[in-house]
Amino acid sequence: MTLPIAIPFRPIDSKKRLGTIMSLPEREGFARAMLSDVIETIIDAGCAPVLLTTHEVFEIDLRVRTIVLDIGLNEALDVFRKEQNGAFGIVMADLALCDKESIMRLTSTHAEFGIVPGTGGGTNAIYIRNGSAFRAQYYGSSFMKHLTWAEEQGYSIEVIDSFRLSIDIDEPDDLVEVLIHTKRNTAAYLNQLGFVLHTEEGRVGVKRV
Repeated sequence: MTLPIAIPFRPIDSKKRLGTIMSLPEREGFARAMLSDVIETIIDAGCAPVLLTTHEVFEIDLRVRTIVLDIGLNEALDVFRKEQNGAFGIVMADLALCDKESIMRLTSTHAEFGIVPGTGGGTNAIYIRNGSAFRAQYYGSSFMKHLTWAEEQGYSIEVIDSFRLSIDIDEPDDLVEVLIHTKRNTAAYLNQLGFVLHTEEGRVGVKRV
């Protein structure tokens, strides 16, 4: 059976922390570009993407199953996990650096619970063998909360060290990583908006031309 991977997504008023450098339509377009890269990567890795979206998303890949739930992230994942009889994964929609190898690294863990931490205590990706038992605890220090939960269940755990899955694109400074490490839809969208790499005082940043 093909492993389902849930991708939570909010298409409306996306990526608010980029509001200092992008307009609302640009932010929403940028979120869509990242989502398309994540979906393509999950499919390339031989998994089945399931989009958990707060609003209808049009012109989506026909191979993607879409579930529209205008509720909180944890609540949407709770609805999703209740219909799972086996393993599944969760990958955030803003992991623009993800590639086939990093997704396969996540899904090939021998542990019952695999987790990729994000910066600042977040959770960027999860694999769980017994999906119906999962309890989503996103927001705040979700990495520690998910780890504690898995330990309480007595699961074998692997904390997966993955550069490409550990970086979520939230802040203006994060755009540097996209322009350096990818050449896909997300990078092309930034180029279209006029964002380029810029070196000043020895540090690499981005500027809009």
